[in-house]
Amino acid sequence: MMSNDAKPSSGSKDPLHGLTLEMIITRLEAQFGWEELGRRVKIKCFTDNPSVSSSLKFLRRTPWARQKVEALYIRGQRPARKP
Repeated sequence: MMSNDAKPSSGSKDPLHGLTLEMIITRLEAQFGWEELGRRVKIKCFTDNPSVSSSLKFLRRTPWARQKVEALYIRGQRPARKP
């Protein structure tokens, strides 16, 4: 069983390997908050009475929205570039 602090294994090239959609949403909400998350990914489940459970329901049924959320998560995991 994986903890919420689990990171993808170093052997996999998939940055989402080992992560559930719930973990991704929870981490993004902690990082940005619902308001900023709704600005970055313009979907109603982030702007109108947002919750993890409503977001999970919507994103599991809507592949294009899930791709946007996963892309935002991946962008946030890249190390910062040095000047």
